[in-house]
Amino acid sequence: MAQNVRLDKVFANLGILSRSECKKAAKRGEITVNGTVCTEADRKVDPDRDAICLNGRRLDTRTFVYYMMNKPAGVITATEDKSAQTVLDLLDDKRTDLSPVGRLDKDTTGILLITNDGQMNHRLLSPRWHVVKTYQAYVEGEMTEEGLRTLARGVDIGDEKPTLPAQVRLLSVRKPQLVEISVIEGRFHQIKRMLQAVGNPCIMLHRKSFGPLTLDDALEPGCCRELTEEELQALREQTESK
Repeated sequence: MAQNVRLDKVFANLGILSRSECKKAAKRGEITVNGTVCTEADRKVDPDRDAICLNGRRLDTRTFVYYMMNKPAGVITATEDKSAQTVLDLLDDKRTDLSPVGRLDKDTTGILLITNDGQMNHRLLSPRWHVVKTYQAYVEGEMTEEGLRTLARGVDIGDEKPTLPAQVRLLSVRKPQLVEISVIEGRFHQIKRMLQAVGNPCIMLHRKSFGPLTLDDALEPGCCRELTEEELQALREQTESK
């Protein structure tokens, strides 16, 4: 349950009004809380329980929100960028505290989670919670049995330590070959570096699943939706305290 916060902070976090704009709107009588006009922008409210309206329209002021996106190629995984389109630019929700869970490279596609729940974000990325991310990659050359074994047991990608063991399957021997790799880490360009290390550079990379969640086939590239209660519960069970 959220702690009570100032009304102007709620509006600022939602990206709807700045604090000064909220103060002016309140004085004009444009804001109501639980059906009563609120003229004080510093009033404490409970965003998860109170009905907050601007000019008669109720706002979605929930403390935490959770989205699944089918990230398209050509979009960067960042909260903002001066020259390139970001995954947050694709969202209708303009809350200022949203952030992607981890990152996918600009040319990588697939499931991406976005939330403002910092604790869940951290746990979903930490190897301590063993959240499995599954990728499918088209690769150059011919993947050998030794290459598959090397990927599975851990490979030197130039970091201080080799990668942790992974689950690896060769899905198609037809060139370009398709390989599926499941990992619990999230190092910089990890999958691409793993494939490069065994002599099979990545041509295309797609993330199929994140923990218990598989990309919704109904989501077109660039589209997103909120997680269902069942999906959210599955994530919570995955990230329970250890």
